This record gives sequence, C-alpha cells and structure tokens, in this order.
Amino acid sequence: MTAKNLGAAEGWAPCSDRARERSDPLAATGSRGLQWFLIEVSGAWGTRALLDPPFDEELGRALVTRIEAAGMRPLAIRRTGRRPPQRSWRWAVVDSRPGRESVRWGEAADPADLLDVPLDGSTGVASDRPVFAVCAHARHDQCCAVRGRQVVTQLAEAFPDETWECSHLGGDRFAGTMVLLPHGLYYGRVDDGDAVGIAEAYLEGRVQEEFFRGRSSLTHPVQAAQHFARLEYGDDRLDAYAPLEEHWHDGGTWTVRLAGTADDSRPVTVELAEMLSDPLLSTCAATRPGQVRQWRLASIDR
Repeated sequence: MTAKNLGAAEGWAPCSDRARERSDPLAATGSRGLQWFLIEVSGAWGTRALLDPPFDEELGRALVTRIEAAGMRPLAIRRTGRRPPQRSWRWAVVDSRPGRESVRWGEAADPADLLDVPLDGSTGVASDRPVFAVCAHARHDQCCAVRGRQVVTQLAEAFPDETWECSHLGGDRFAGTMVLLPHGLYYGRVDDGDAVGIAEAYLEGRVQEEFFRGRSSLTHPVQAAQHFARLEYGDDRLDAYAPLEEHWHDGGTWTVRLAGTADDSRPVTVELAEMLSDPLLSTCAATRPGQVRQWRLASIDR
C-alpha cells in the first residue's frame, strides 16, 4: 500500500495520535546513547538544531561530526519559556554507561570554542543533579511541539534547575518524549501520565514501566527482556535485572539472561521473538510507510 493510500485509509492524524490508536508498544524503543554532549542553544531551532543558525552550517557540521566521531550523541538544550539573549554557551558531557553515570558542566564564550572542549570528561564541573530533557523540537515534528511543551511546562514547575527542552530524541510517534540523564532513561506518552511522578521515581532509583521506553545504554533485546521481567516479577528498581548475556538465534529469536535482584538472586532467562510491525507512518512528516521492530515474549523463567 502506498503512503498516499495508507494515509487515506487511516485518515490523516498526527503521528502520536496514530500510534496511540494502534497501541504501538513503548517497550524497547529507546535509541542508543552511551555518552552525550549537550549544548545550550537558547534561540529558535530549525529542523536540524545544531546545523541551523545561530550556528553556520560549516561550524555546526564540524561540531556534530566531532561529537559523533567520539561515540557521543549531540543534543541541543534550552530552558522553556522566555529566554534572555544568549551571551555564552553552556555545555555538558554526560556519561550514561552503567556504573559510570555522570554529568559535567562547562561554558564557552563563543560557539567556535565548543570545538576545543575535551570530550573525555576531563574538564567541566561535576554535578550530582540529573538532567530532565524533554523533546520540544517543533520544527522536527509537530507532536513534539504540542505534547512536549505540555510535559516540559509541568516538569519545569517542579524541577526548574533540572528541566530542559531538547532537540530530537527519536520516536516522534511516542510524543511527549523525554530522557532522564545521566542514566539515559527514555519515556514516552508522558503527557498522558504524571511527568513529575516519573521524575520523582527516577530520583528514588525506580522506573515507571507504563511509560518506559528503555535505557539508552542497553540493546533493544535487553530493553525488551527487562520490560517483561518487570511485568512478571514486579521489581521496578532501576538497577534490577542487569544484563548478563544475549544471543540471537536463526528465525529471529533471542535469549537474554538477566541478573537476579536483591530479593531473589536467581538469574532470569527471557526468550524473545523479534517481529516487524505492519507498515506505518512513524512521523508526521513521513511520506513512505515502513516497518518497525517489535518484541513478543516467548517464555520467561527463573
């Protein structure tokens, strides 16, 4: 079915509305992000954030290339609401690798100086406060503008120092989306729930499974396995069910072994079936339907 016919069959609607109608699963949709480089860009963002003014394209591309070459994920951030003219450029190096979670903040007097910031965590001021980054990248997808702004406004009232708007996180159809750093916890459809409650749970070392998409440092099979383990055994602690090993088998199945918990030390073995969805339009701007990975639980045992 062509995109035109698919759109006509569905009746056009924002991608997040379509995903809710289809009941697209949230679990195991968190994209990879072991380390991050955050840059405060307080003005309006174009479709590409760091490649549009106030960066010229040459500087922006050099900056993004440098960050990605270091194995890091670039992310533009800004405060919500009215913002004064930008006179300096705050940045943060965030490590989301398990056991190494950290945030270090610095500041540059000029955007070009960002090219000289060490990316190994050797500079900047260490912070023990988290970063709550809510996608509000309106020029990238309208759902992020409408639903993301609702989330960031609510969250900023409770956590003004920790909350930021951010550029594209992925998973537009799950708007409003956010990532809680440094642990890299992705959440979706947060506007349907309690953003403040989700943030408070994170500060207590827990996840709220209903809106949880996965942890950025983990592979999708491990994200899926942890999801099913939490549903089966009920332990919502952030560090529960640490991955031990994962194996892919012919036929699109996976075996994932997870560590036991403080309450039950027996490892958990999860058998998963990897599937592809029916063709769908995953963003508001999509013109061609595509299939996305989904996961079915085959078995779980302790």
